[in-house]
Amino acid sequence: MSVRSKWQSLPTEAINPATLALDKLSSADIVEGMLNEDRKMLTAVQREKERIAVGIDIITQALRKGGRIIFVGAGTSGRLGILEAAEMGPTFGTPDALVLAVMAGGKDGFLHAREGVEDNFEEGARSLNRLKATKKDVVIGVSASGMTQFVRGGLTRARRAGSKVIFVTCDPRTELQTFVDLTIAPAVGPEVIAGSTRLKAATATKLVLNMLTTGSMVRIGKTYGNLMVDVQVGSEMRKDRARRIVTTVTGLEPDEADKLLRQARWNVKAAIVMKKTNLTYPRAVAKLRKSHDFVRDAIGEDAEPRLRELLDHHDPTPRT
Repeated sequence: MSVRSKWQSLPTEAINPATLALDKLSSADIVEGMLNEDRKMLTAVQREKERIAVGIDIITQALRKGGRIIFVGAGTSGRLGILEAAEMGPTFGTPDALVLAVMAGGKDGFLHAREGVEDNFEEGARSLNRLKATKKDVVIGVSASGMTQFVRGGLTRARRAGSKVIFVTCDPRTELQTFVDLTIAPAVGPEVIAGSTRLKAATATKLVLNMLTTGSMVRIGKTYGNLMVDVQVGSEMRKDRARRIVTTVTGLEPDEADKLLRQARWNVKAAIVMKKTNLTYPRAVAKLRKSHDFVRDAIGEDAEPRLRELLDHHDPTPRT
């Protein structure tokens, strides 16, 4: 008696009728075909925008209460979670312990595929247990198929701990909808290569995760306007970015901005507050703390008029 595959009915495993002749196409036609599928993917993400906004609010509330963001995934989905966690520090100045990620197979699984580890429900639960997830945290499970046992194990442990649980998948029919606080499920449809979720599913997932993390970081004061004022200056490029931000906001010349930043210990937010309020570094830091880390509130000035003025000054294109 034949055994029916439990994965066969998944949308991520389906055969795409638009790419049946893929192996006969020219390079240019392959590119065109993939672009056509990515346009469908963008539409699928667009349909989830209200749920993504709810996810941003859930994460923002958790961060304001001292919680963490924890990503759980396997394979490509796991790697995307690790990328989000790794990039928060340099961009937003978050401590390493604030945004975390675990993936099936651990660090070795990031660079080298380890077959079978994604099927281990218990290891997913243990991974979350090692991080001591609490009711303050938000745990984001990432699984294109919605079936990954490692992820399900992690989310089960997170639920037991009382954490808020967000599930990002590309199967809108997942039965986990009743188990988690929020499901975000862009229905991207069959892949260009059947079952290769490193393609549309991964791109859609990356977009969703980018919006969840970026939106929540903005909501807790990690930008001033659209400027990266919590940038970490661990490289010359980032030091240059810090100088340019201070120059943009304050009107100082680059050498003056550099001097101010050194006085502010390369804290861009503090440097801006020092210049705008004539406060010392310790008092500027205290004022920021009192303003819940929002530069706009600390100096009583909106960034948009200044930034728009600079853009209009440098843009020769007439505006209608």
